[in-house]
Amino acid sequence: MKSIWVVDDDHSIRFVLEKALSREGLPVRTFSNARDLLAALEEDSPQVLVSDIRMPGGSGLDLLAKVKARLPHLPVIIMTAYSDLDSAVAAFQGGAFEYLPKPFDLPRAVELIRRAQEESQREAVADEAAAQVPEMLGQAPAMQDVFRAIGRLSQSHVTVLITGESGSGKELVARALHKHSPRAEGPFVAINTAAIPKDLLESELFGHERGAFTGAQATRRGRFEQADGGTLFLDEIGDMPLELQTRLLRVLSDGQFYRVGGHSPLRANVRVIAATHQNLESRVRQGAFREDLFHRLNVIRLRLPPLRERREDIGVLARFFLQRSATELGVETKRLSEAALAQLLAFDFPGNVRQLENICHWLSVMAPSQVVEAKDLPQELLQPAASAELTLERSEDAPASSGEASAAAAPQSGAQVLAAVPLPGAAVASEAWVMEMACEARRLLAAGEPEVWELLSRRFEASLITAALELTHGRRIEAAQKLGIGRNTITRKIQELNLDV
Repeated sequence: MKSIWVVDDDHSIRFVLEKALSREGLPVRTFSNARDLLAALEEDSPQVLVSDIRMPGGSGLDLLAKVKARLPHLPVIIMTAYSDLDSAVAAFQGGAFEYLPKPFDLPRAVELIRRAQEESQREAVADEAAAQVPEMLGQAPAMQDVFRAIGRLSQSHVTVLITGESGSGKELVARALHKHSPRAEGPFVAINTAAIPKDLLESELFGHERGAFTGAQATRRGRFEQADGGTLFLDEIGDMPLELQTRLLRVLSDGQFYRVGGHSPLRANVRVIAATHQNLESRVRQGAFREDLFHRLNVIRLRLPPLRERREDIGVLARFFLQRSATELGVETKRLSEAALAQLLAFDFPGNVRQLENICHWLSVMAPSQVVEAKDLPQELLQPAASAELTLERSEDAPASSGEASAAAAPQSGAQVLAAVPLPGAAVASEAWVMEMACEARRLLAAGEPEVWELLSRRFEASLITAALELTHGRRIEAAQKLGIGRNTITRKIQELNLDV
């Protein structure tokens, strides 16, 4: 068992802590200055470090920085007789596990060191597990079925339909299918068909010629052309307008398409992977989705389970998201207490993996200490009744297991997947659209999409105008007033965006 190291220039503090920890059966090693402790680190390392903040020959904060550079996961408790805000902030910014003001209650100090020791043990176990499965985030049997399916499909070019609730990670499954396919060297192009106004979607998919419509100042390649030699991921395919479904079916049938305003047929060697949170069989019965397109897409179906069906993955996913958020924010990784983890495990996560990621990002910013306690969690986790009001609702139209082949029934083998969307804050209704837009922006930027600013600006403006006109039943002057813009502005924007209103 590794020792608890205590460094303080005050002999009485070292003596009291050494005796108290020894009575608890914890091995202790003490140092009177930072220099001797750093020398000892060349040959050994502690399980927990307890350090004074002000010592001759080097401050505890300087020591904290040097120790964290060598042992980033080591819990460090900072002690100080100077209980000021600057010291507390500096300690936590440097990655301290906890801040202990002097004079301290000895039993409380021992209990705090015990907590740090338990956390150190959990970190060691988690690090070992992470080393064994560095990329695979999903140990539940349901996810293992998905991984096996991805593996069995790895040498195939077949069309795949991924079903699952919103936020469950469908795009990441699509990316894994692409990564482990013969097309891995080609581009992976994704488009959310529900996030683009129907009048712009055709141009997004198939491109347009210069002058094809107002605002088309240059020829633009569509997503099919961009994905040539690779994979095109059509997310939320169930929301695609019927007229575009016809064009998509034609492309899937003979591989040919036309740009908007074009007269020459184009070809693209593209594998299509589609995804939806809706029950497509039901959409077909309602006349909202073409049956022939459904059968064309539904060659192999993979069902991605919601997070509540694989609760054993919540802990490893939360740890991954906390680490990633800390890296993005440039802060020390937060850790979940047993009580906080139990609270997460008891929650149904209507927003699935995306909601868990948002919560972890929020905790990285807002949790008051390095160890997240149950009381630090967002309100929707502490008040189960409120979870029904979250924006990220569980879809009532999710496909029934009786109507689809399970992942286990599809061709299968290993792969790595899981998660989706890195955004601050939990899924609050008023912020959901901001999160979705930020997610889309990150995806486009990561994919190297040109003109991201113009593309998202057009989508945003089109959505605003469409919503206002729907509310005013097409009355443009009234819609402009509600939006706070002029009558001429809304007319010009409708023409520029080629809105069918």
